[in-house]
Order: sequence, then structure tokens, then C-alpha cells
Amino acid sequence: MKRRLEMKSGLQGETLVRKHMRKGKSAEQQIRIAPDLNVIKIGGHGAIDYGRAVMYPLCAELGELSAKHQILVVTGGGGRVRHIMDIGMDLGMPTGVLAELSAKISEQNAIMVSILLSKYNGTRIHTGDLLDLPTLLRLKMLPVVHGTPPYGLYEHPARSDMIPPHRTDTGAFLIAEVLGAKSCIIGKNVDGLYTEDPNVNPDAELINDISAHELKALDLEDMVIERMVVNLLENAVNIREVRIINCHKRGMIEKAINGKNVGTIIRAE
Repeated sequence: MKRRLEMKSGLQGETLVRKHMRKGKSAEQQIRIAPDLNVIKIGGHGAIDYGRAVMYPLCAELGELSAKHQILVVTGGGGRVRHIMDIGMDLGMPTGVLAELSAKISEQNAIMVSILLSKYNGTRIHTGDLLDLPTLLRLKMLPVVHGTPPYGLYEHPARSDMIPPHRTDTGAFLIAEVLGAKSCIIGKNVDGLYTEDPNVNPDAELINDISAHELKALDLEDMVIERMVVNLLENAVNIREVRIINCHKRGMIEKAINGKNVGTIIRAE
């Protein structure tokens, strides 16, 4: 039998699936592409769908903050995503197709938000442009990107739930992780993570600080953040906490950027 040619490398002969293949290799060797960046997710359902009354003051706040801090705005989808996914599921569309359809909505929101931020050097970028961020930030631009991760037709199949598990909260987290950002802040229309939906149960308790493991153990019926973010957080290298805030309240974003005790912090451990 002819001997197989192997190129000399640290992974020579590896299957890439051996359990202890990378044991002893430190993940801290990763380069942080944008270590001073604050990734701020603006929910479609939580903010953009409210229109002018919420978005005008919110964009003014983001624009003013961008003069002092490096910011990447990530947009969600909102009510139109729920509508298109409901139609898609009724028509029997596969999960990957639902992911493709829902991505179009958060892209539309990114275009609108970037235009609202144009007076502050707001500019819409695509997911493929993320490696241009260091240059854009040095040029004092305020980049806006849609939050749907580019899994598209390759979205993870969902046997018991057709809704794509990687949505815009997850996209914002993955962007922050790969860029080695300073923070990942998720803007919603409530003050943070509650034990129940506070719009349904006014007596629901606000959770100020919790680990991913503790949150998963609670097995809450409903959460204001995507469950996939909690799962990914446990194995993250650069982003070791995610903060949920009420972006309807002026000043909350700046407090979160400065590490003040606002909203809910979900920690990796």
C-alpha cells in the first residue's frame, strides 16, 4: 500500500475529532480583533418596531456615545420575522429556509437604523465586512450590521421546533466573541431577565446576576434572551458575560458600557 503523504504540522495525522486533541493548548492565544468594541444589539421586537417614539431618542443616544466609545450596532428582526416564520412554517418550509427568510428582515432593519444614524457617521455593513471594523472605527464610523448569523440554509435542524435556534441575540454574541469585543449588550423593552414575562405577571422577579449554569437549571418557561446565547456563553473565550438592559430608558446603554449595575448580567460561570 502506498504511504499517505502527511504535511508537517501540529495536527499531523489528526482526525480533528479526537476528544483530547487540543488538551493543553490555551485558548487565550486568540487575537482580539477589536478589544475596545462594545457590541450593542437593538431588538426588532424590543425597540425598532416601536417606531419614531423609541428609535429617535435611542439613535441620538447611540450617536452621542459613539463619540466617546467604539460601538457596533446589531439589529434584530421583530414582528415581521414572527409573521414570515409563521407563514413559512404553515407552508412546511424547512428550518434552513426559515433562517434565510428571517435574515431578510433584520437586514432591512439594519438599513433603516444606519440611515437614522447617518448624522453620526452611521454606516450599514454586511457580515462579510466585520474584519474591516478596525479601519472603520479608526475613521470614526458608527457601523450597523444585521444580527442574523449567516447559517442560512445550513441552519441547525430543529427536530421538535422548526424555529431556527441561531437568531439575532445569538448573532450579536457570536460577533462579539469572534471580534474579542469589550462587551456584549442586549437591548430589550424590559429592565432585564425576569423569572416570568413581566408583561404577563407584574410580580415576576428581576434577576440581576446569574451564571449560565444557574439559568439553565431554572429551566424558565420564557426568557427575554435566546437560549442559544446561554449555551454558547459557557464555552466562550472572549465574552464571559452578556448584559441585558432596557434600551427604552435613556442612559442605560452608557451605564452598561461603563460597567454600572444595571439590567441583568449573565455570566459564563
